[in-house]
Amino acid sequence: MNTADLRQLLQGVRDGTADIDAVVEQLSRLPYEDVGFAHIDHHRALRRGYGEAIFCAGKTVAEVVAIAERMVAYGHTNVLATHADAATLEALGKAVPVRLHADVHLAVINPVPVTAVGLVCVCTGGTSDIRVAEEAALTAECSGSRVERVYDVGVAGIHRLLAYNDLLSQAQVVVAVAGMEGALASVIGGLVACPVIAVPTSVGYGASFGGVAALLSMLNSCSPGVSVVNIDNGFGAGYLANLINQLAVGVPRTAGEAQGQSQKATGD
Repeated sequence: MNTADLRQLLQGVRDGTADIDAVVEQLSRLPYEDVGFAHIDHHRALRRGYGEAIFCAGKTVAEVVAIAERMVAYGHTNVLATHADAATLEALGKAVPVRLHADVHLAVINPVPVTAVGLVCVCTGGTSDIRVAEEAALTAECSGSRVERVYDVGVAGIHRLLAYNDLLSQAQVVVAVAGMEGALASVIGGLVACPVIAVPTSVGYGASFGGVAALLSMLNSCSPGVSVVNIDNGFGAGYLANLINQLAVGVPRTAGEAQGQSQKATGD
């Protein structure tokens, strides 16, 4: 449930068009629903602007499906199921409306179109980084951001990145996804005026230590304005990128802020 959904519910109560028992039943599950093995946060979209995702790793297939079914029943849309294995994706496809992205180990549950605003550019150092980058890109897209992908533009052939300089300069935020030594984030940070979110990946040879080398390089970036998320955390990067992008283009964060902007626009 987001602020628009809550407003619609209350409007129906005021107008007498809503079934009171149905409204009470929905509100009774705020702020969360206890299903025994999980507390589903139905309130998160009201607080944060985008709802809870399902992190599938470490959960059984049955647990993931049960959570997904409850979220769909409640009316949540564009719910992300991340780090899902093939068996989980197959089970979700049979249980709920879903758009599967098997190559990214991700599913979008109860998918609906969204109005995309602003611009988030998601860049990768190499093709091997694309799985993590796509998790970031899909997260930002599902939460309402326009996303442009700029893949395989690592510093070993920096002319490839420079060819996209005009596009990068239009972005509200850039997500830089790279393994190996993770230099891409610093280079992009020296080119653009917007925030850069660096995502180290576990791609690389032995001395990359499963992404630790890229993580440390990004944390020690000499380019100001570069923030860093954890290794392979595409979801976290996409979520943060959307927040920055929405703020940059002036999207209201709460129902109260939206009303205030409307009153200001109309002179009330």
